[in-house]
Parts: sequence; C-alpha cells; structure tokens
Amino acid sequence: MRVVSLLPAATEIVAALGAGNWLVGVSHECDWPPEVRTLPRVTRSSVDSALPSAEIDRRMAAAKSGAGPPVTIDRDALGRLAPDVIIGQSVCDVCAVGEGDLTAAIATLSNRPRVVTLHAHDLAGVFADIGRVGEALDLQGEAEELVAGLRYRLGRLTAHHAPRTAHPRVLVIEWVDPPYVAGHWVPELVAAAGGVDIGARPGDRSVTRAWRELRALAPDVVVVALCGFDVPRARRELGAVTDSDGRALLAAARVGFLDGNAYTSRPGPRLVEAVELLTPLIGG
Repeated sequence: MRVVSLLPAATEIVAALGAGNWLVGVSHECDWPPEVRTLPRVTRSSVDSALPSAEIDRRMAAAKSGAGPPVTIDRDALGRLAPDVIIGQSVCDVCAVGEGDLTAAIATLSNRPRVVTLHAHDLAGVFADIGRVGEALDLQGEAEELVAGLRYRLGRLTAHHAPRTAHPRVLVIEWVDPPYVAGHWVPELVAAAGGVDIGARPGDRSVTRAWRELRALAPDVVVVALCGFDVPRARRELGAVTDSDGRALLAAARVGFLDGNAYTSRPGPRLVEAVELLTPLIGG
C-alpha cells in the first residue's frame, strides 16, 4: 500500500501502527519518526517559520481573509507518487492543506485514492482518528492495540498523582505575539498531569487573549508550548515579550517550557509523552 500523509500527526500515527514503510510522501513539516525526513515532500509553505511571531501571525491572518492558503500541495509530486491512501485534515486550513485544496488536487489524479480526514479536537477525537487510519490501512487490530496502550499509559499517569485538596492552576500558552491560549486536547493533558487548565476547556479552539486577561487569571504555573516551535525557540520568543502585563504574569508564576512542535501541537501518539513531560512542570 502507498500512503501519503499531509500532516505530521498522521505520519506519526502511520508509523506507530507499524506501517511507516508504506509512506511514500509526507508534508513539509513531517519530521518524526526520523526516517520520514528523507521522503518526498508533497506540500510547501509560503510563510517562513524563521520570521518573527507577529509577522507569522499577520500572514496567517491574511490567509484566513482570502489572500491565499499559506500551505499548498504539489500536484505533480502527488501524481508521481500515485498513492492508494491520502491522509488529510479538517481542523485548520492555514496550518495544513485544507479539504477544498485536497479535493481539487485529487481531481487531477489518474487514480482515485482513498482519503482519510482527521478532525480531532480532544483526546477522544485523537483516538477515533487513530481508528480511522487503522481502518483505511486495514490495520484495525493494530489501531485498537495502540489506543488501548495510550489509554493505559494515561490512566497510570493520572493514578500516580499525589492526593491533594487543590490542583495547580495552569495556563498553557501556544503563541506569544499575539498571545494564544492552547485549546483542543491540551486541557486534558494538563488534567492528566495533575493540574487544572484555567485558560481553556477540552475541545475549545486555541484563541488569542490579551496579556492583561491572562495576568488576571493568576495561574500558579505557565507552560510555554509554542505551536511549531521547540524549546530554544520558545525561550527566545518569550524573552522578546515586552508587554508589562505579560512580564508581570511571567514574574508571578512558575514558568516551564515544552516542545510544542513535538508534543502538544500534533494530535497523535506522542500526546501521552506530553503528559509525562508536563507532570514535573506542573508539579503533579
């Protein structure tokens, strides 16, 4: 079977199911597991990730307003790869190839591959997406086993928290200019790590909020897990914050960093590892 993945989470799911050798093409962002880095790239981004956060946000906002998608699909490459299965998404049209663009690209192919659309907004949705991929690859048993293992690990982590009357109040920031509060599955990760997410509820979309609002939440812990960035980049971004309320918020709370690109931005198997890393940051 020939599989093309259009987003990092899908690539990680395919590999976790033991079918990594079926991948023939991946998105420009796919970097895990390491062996996928040599595969052909079937998407490209017009936004340079090295730009300042504010400029990246501005260009993404322009894309939402109709200036053109920042992520596009290479139709010629897709045609040459002749996939049997393509895995796409319907969560964000500016972070990855959207459903409309994918449909248009598929219409140009001589074959008609099966399309699997991932659309998780919470952990239950992530587990359901793993099942969808497993079904499309005829690996239903492997998918069930993977999900069962992830649920078991989450349960073990939650059970190990020390009894307490009050859990740490946690704020997870996924962008700093402007500040965005992490949503989707992140509040569930915080709860599994022993904290209470005071910025979002499970399934909420990530939203921008003013530093003044975030300071008023008075978190015990601020976790900086920036979308698409590793810890060194997150430290640089946070160090560049000059807003007085933002600086006051960071001075009053315990601040921890997590590789958002690897662990919180991708709705795949490594979300459980995110909980393992969050637990000492939160103090659960």
